[in-house]
Amino acid sequence: MRFLAVLLLLLSAGIAAAAPEPGQCPRQGNWLQVLGSGGPEVQDRRASTSYLIWIDGKARLLLDAGGGSALRFGEAGAEVKTLDAVVFSHFHVDHSADFPVLVKSSFFEGREADLPVLGPDGNRFLPSTREFLQRLFDADRGAWPYLSHFLPGQRHFAYELQPMDITSDSDELRKVRENERMSLSAVRAHHGPLPALSWRVDLKQGGSVSFSGDMSGRYGNLPKLAKNSDLLVAHHAIAEETTGVGRLLHMPPSLIGQFAAEAGARRLLLSHRMLRSLGHEEESRSLIEKSYSGEIVFANDLDCFPIP
Repeated sequence: MRFLAVLLLLLSAGIAAAAPEPGQCPRQGNWLQVLGSGGPEVQDRRASTSYLIWIDGKARLLLDAGGGSALRFGEAGAEVKTLDAVVFSHFHVDHSADFPVLVKSSFFEGREADLPVLGPDGNRFLPSTREFLQRLFDADRGAWPYLSHFLPGQRHFAYELQPMDITSDSDELRKVRENERMSLSAVRAHHGPLPALSWRVDLKQGGSVSFSGDMSGRYGNLPKLAKNSDLLVAHHAIAEETTGVGRLLHMPPSLIGQFAAEAGARRLLLSHRMLRSLGHEEESRSLIEKSYSGEIVFANDLDCFPIP
């Protein structure tokens, strides 16, 4: 009897040890984790936009890095040294502000492989991906020149950032990167006059996630990007009645539902939640369900979702 009690105690301890800590995804399987579910407002008490793709316990892809997301990255148990790539939808501050924090943190992690950084080209409103890194870290004119050794061609330390500009003036869906774990595809998104991209991730083990990014929906590219996705992450930044600049930049709930239905997405995750949309969840759900019959979930920081 004593032996049985000890055995049960040991087994329960093992199960507890294997369970993820609060705010962390399970270490087996493929997962999407929401690091930041908010927008640019600090009053929403959410980190700004950021997402992680986990594959068997390792963070493999970071999409966007808005304010507060670096803290969430650490709370999630992630490490920069395991990332296959970082991709950006665009370079508004609520999608990119914490990237330098993660770069600095990586100095202490022992990363050795160069890190691809993919994002849109630029215009007079926002820098290109390559220019974004230069403005941050250039040895002469960067905001943090002491981190210039991470730029291409420096090779002072173990790894370099490898930027790739992706044109944002084409409606063609393009596969832009592939390795043994995933393939990445992108298409332009209409976010007012700003260069912006929507992204799709197809995992080699099976499963797909599509990210609308910030978009008004004017180009109509989201359904073909997200076709038959297991999970569509759409940004729910405005209420249905929003007009003016807000509508120029973002989709209302009814259009989100229409696009999700056209794509045939299995699940719909609503993120980038702002004060304009918080508190309107039931109204938004009702509007979306007029077109879309799949599962609808409202995102919160550190939520985890299985893929597929």
